[in-house]
Amino acid sequence: MKRFLSVFGKGLGIHGLISDTTYRGLNKAGAKAFTVVFVVVVVVGAYISASWSDAEVIISGRSSTKPLLHPLICSSDNQTQTCPPKRPIPTVQILDDVKSPSCPDYFRWIHEDLRPWKATGISKEMVERAKGAANFRLVVLNGTAYVEKFRAAIQTRDVFTLWGILQLLRLYPGRVPDLELMFDCFDRPIVKSRDYRGRNSSGPPPLFRYCGDKDTLDIVFPDWSFWGWAEINISPWHLLLKNIKEGNERIKWMDREPYAYWKGNPSVAAPRRDLLKCNVSETQDWNARLYVQDWISESQQGFKQSDLANQCTHRYKIYIEGYAWSVSEKYILACNSPTLIVKPQYYDFFVRGLMPMQHYWPIRGDKKCQSIKFAVDWGNDKKEKAQDMGNAASSFIQEELKMDYVYDYMFHLLNEYAKLLRYKPTKPKNAVELCLESMACPAKGLEKKFMVESMVKAPKESSPCTLPPPFRPSALRGLLKKKEDSIKQVEVWEKGHWRAKTARFRFCFLMERRGCNLVKVISCNKKTM
Repeated sequence: MKRFLSVFGKGLGIHGLISDTTYRGLNKAGAKAFTVVFVVVVVVGAYISASWSDAEVIISGRSSTKPLLHPLICSSDNQTQTCPPKRPIPTVQILDDVKSPSCPDYFRWIHEDLRPWKATGISKEMVERAKGAANFRLVVLNGTAYVEKFRAAIQTRDVFTLWGILQLLRLYPGRVPDLELMFDCFDRPIVKSRDYRGRNSSGPPPLFRYCGDKDTLDIVFPDWSFWGWAEINISPWHLLLKNIKEGNERIKWMDREPYAYWKGNPSVAAPRRDLLKCNVSETQDWNARLYVQDWISESQQGFKQSDLANQCTHRYKIYIEGYAWSVSEKYILACNSPTLIVKPQYYDFFVRGLMPMQHYWPIRGDKKCQSIKFAVDWGNDKKEKAQDMGNAASSFIQEELKMDYVYDYMFHLLNEYAKLLRYKPTKPKNAVELCLESMACPAKGLEKKFMVESMVKAPKESSPCTLPPPFRPSALRGLLKKKEDSIKQVEVWEKGHWRAKTARFRFCFLMERRGCNLVKVISCNKKTM
C-alpha cells in the first residue's frame, strides 16, 4: 500500500499529503474512511490529469513541457457525433537542439503548384469558383477545422482526407494558419491551364485534389489512403510501409520469379485492358505475369489474396495508371523489385521526385509488350544494376515518403497556400466542426479501426522539415530535360534491340528457305528468341 501511494501519489501531485507515520497510525475505522477518500482523490485526479493539455516530462536528461493531446472518447453507444467543449491549444516548446532536416527535394513542387497565383494572390471569388467541382470546403480558424460538404465522394475518400487534415492539426497544434480551400476527391484534374492564359483572363480557381498533369493547374495533395482504405482493407501507410519492408526480406531478389508482375482491376481503363495482351500464352511469353483483381470476390473471401506485403515475389513489378493516377503506385515502388512504369499521364505529390533509370524503368505506352520483355531481359542480364534500381526506389519510399514527410508536405503546402489568400477566412454558415469524436465515434468496422490506428497521439516537439526554395527556371528545365533524355535513351536501346532481332529473324528465315544446314538454322532461330 505504501508503494502504491508513493507511485500514484506522485502521478497525481498529492505525494507528501499523506506521510508514512500518518498511515501507520490509522485505526480500522480510520482506514476505511481513508480508503474512500483516497479512491475519490484518485478518480478526480485521473480526470483532471486526462483533461490537462500539458505534462512535465524528462527527455534525454532535460526537462521540457510535452503537450498531451486529448484522447478519443466515445459514448457507450458509439454514436457521439458532436465535438466536446473547446480545449486550450497545447503550447509546444520547440527544443532548440533538435535541428529540422531539409525536406526531400520533391517538396520544391509546392512552389510550382502554387505559381499560378503567385502574382495575383487568391481572392474569395476565385475560391468560390471552385465550389462547383468540389466535394467539400475546408476552413481552418485558430487551429480548428470546419467542413462544408457539397456532394458525396467515391467511397470514404473525403472522410479519410479530412481525417488526415485533422491529424495534421493535432501534430502541429496552433501552427497551421487560418485558411479556406475547396477539395475535389474525384480522380482526374479539371482546371485547364489553357483557359486562364492572357492578361484579361480571370485567375484560375484553386482546387485541391490527389493528382495533376501537364495541362492542368489543380493543386496536388496527399491521397486518402495514407490513413487507410477501408473498402479494400488497405491499412494506414505507417503500418503498411513496415509490413512491406518485412515482406521484402522474405524472398531475396535473386530467388524471386524472373518476370514482371501486375495485379489490378483492368475494367477501369483501356490501357490496363491492353496490358493484359502481354500476358504469357501458349504461343508467346513477354516476360509478364498479369492477374485480374476482383475486389468484390476478394472482399467476400476476407481479402486473403490481396495482402500487399506478400506481393514482392517477382523480380519486377508493373505500374500502370487506371482511370487516372493510381494509389497503387507507392505500394509497388515500396517493393525492392525494379518498377516498370508504363508511360503515365498523371502525377501525384511525390512521384515528381523520381528519376527514370535511377528509381524505375520507363515502359512505352504504345508497345507495352515489347517494352516489358526488353526491360526484364535487360534486368536478368544485368542483375546488379537491376537490384540497385529496385533498392533506390524502395529506399526513396521508406525514407522520403514516411508519414512524417507526408504531414510536413501537407503543412508546407497549406502554409504557402494560406500566404496567398487576400482575405480573412470565416466559418461558413453551413459548416460543421471537425473533431475526433464527430469523425471516429460514429465509424464502424475497418473505417473506425484505421482511424484509431492512424490517430496522432502527441504533437511534435520539433519544427517541420525545412522547405527547400523554388526551382530556378534553368534548373527546372534541366531536370525535365534529364528525365526526358533518360526515357528517350531507353527507347533507343529498345528500337535497336528489336531491329537487330528482326534482321536476324529474316536472315534465319532465308537460310531455312535456301535449305541451309538444319543444325545452323536451329541455332540461328534460338538466338532470335
